Amino acid sequence: MCRHLAHLGPTPVTLAAVVTEPPHSLLVQSYAPSDMRGGGTVNADGFGVGWYVRDLLSYSSEDHARGEPVLYRRDDPMWTDASFLDLARAVETTALVAAVRSATVGMPVSTAACAPFRGEAGGSTWLFSHNGVVRGWPHSVADLAATLPALDLLTLEAATDSALLWALVRARIAAGKDAADAVAGVVTEALAAAPASRLNLLLSDGAQVVATAVDHALSYRTHADGAVTVASEPLDDDAAWTAVPDGSLLVARPGGPHDPPAVTVTALSPHGPFPLP
Repeated sequence: MCRHLAHLGPTPVTLAAVVTEPPHSLLVQSYAPSDMRGGGTVNADGFGVGWYVRDLLSYSSEDHARGEPVLYRRDDPMWTDASFLDLARAVETTALVAAVRSATVGMPVSTAACAPFRGEAGGSTWLFSHNGVVRGWPHSVADLAATLPALDLLTLEAATDSALLWALVRARIAAGKDAADAVAGVVTEALAAAPASRLNLLLSDGAQVVATAVDHALSYRTHADGAVTVASEPLDDDAAWTAVPDGSLLVARPGGPHDPPAVTVTALSPHGPFPLP
């Protein structure tokens, strides 16, 4: 059922500080996750990490991240990749998305099927991950897939529900939707087509993160330096972690040493997100 996270902040951190070193890091979650909710027992079907080169980033309210993020993906378990573990200690960034994969039965195990997916839309280059499953795949969402341009369908990175969801989100951003509206719209339409699907989506352009919690766990925490981390499972037992309610959309932007991150959580509905009380 996969696990994923995003981290954004004003201060560079190593990939290891977020992905491999915390007590309940994504590395640990690849072999000992704590909240899979019946969606498998390990996340050993591959992994991926995407990070933005911080010199190409701008966190001003007017600008999105610029430049293409670096992407490292493998179809092996994270714990078997000694080269990545070394790399993670050396590479620094202010913005990253990472995921470990538990492939749904019947879907391919390949590097191309591993999140995060990367692509350009609306003037930004995005990283996308999906934690969950589309019920009744592929028949349940055939009509939804048919709304995409033929070229988008022909160039899906993998024959998976996650790759289709990413194509749907990207198409909406390319059509002028902002990231939050694009993600919320895809989740709403996918649930209508395939009820009981698990749709935890995670999207970032390096300047913001948009995430959903739909029938699966999601938490976030802010940091004193203005950073924010969003993850399927808390990376440690710090009380600063906040659980995101089921059926919610989260939008977060990093702050600075004197400014807290901006985090909003809204409830999803058939008519779009609305503020939680």
